[in-house]
Amino acid sequence: MQVILLERVEKLGQMGDEVKVKPGFARNYLLPKKKALRATDANRKYFETQKAQLEARNLERKAEAQAVAGKLAGKAFMLIRQAGDRGQLYGSVSPRDIADVICAGGFTIHRTQVPLDKAIKTIGLFPVDVVLHPEVRVAVTVNVARTEDEAERQARGEDVLAEKTEEAEAKAAAEEMFEEGVAPEEGEAEAEA
Repeated sequence: MQVILLERVEKLGQMGDEVKVKPGFARNYLLPKKKALRATDANRKYFETQKAQLEARNLERKAEAQAVAGKLAGKAFMLIRQAGDRGQLYGSVSPRDIADVICAGGFTIHRTQVPLDKAIKTIGLFPVDVVLHPEVRVAVTVNVARTEDEAERQARGEDVLAEKTEEAEAKAAAEEMFEEGVAPEEGEAEAEA
């Protein structure tokens, strides 16, 4: 199906381009969201008459998006999630979760503006792009942690998982000593000697 783009669409074309797309993509996404018109003679004439207004509206939206991008750039947002000892989440972080935490931080965005290439399934710091306008992207950092204290330590650059494994090894050693019948006081006295 041939359509005329009314705004820039990523991986498809610029405003005014006439492109061929699959009928389902046009019917279900481009046409209902007013991102394109069917490429008919009447619509081509309509586009030519409305081109100046569409370009002006696009420039206004782009300027607004750039203003928000200036405030949002480089910000870090904290997400508290339940996770196992090795940092594996009991679920994953979705674009909706990220959009909600950014909205709670005072910015208005929609979940469709947070494209994730792969699911976030572990704790840590993750760079995420937010698409404020088809031509304006801004990078933010999402800090996924089990507690606020852990999130602050991660933000400082500490590896919280390494410490957990040391604690787990110490606990495993203590359990091993207990199974062998060595009392904790004896084990500590041997370690000190």
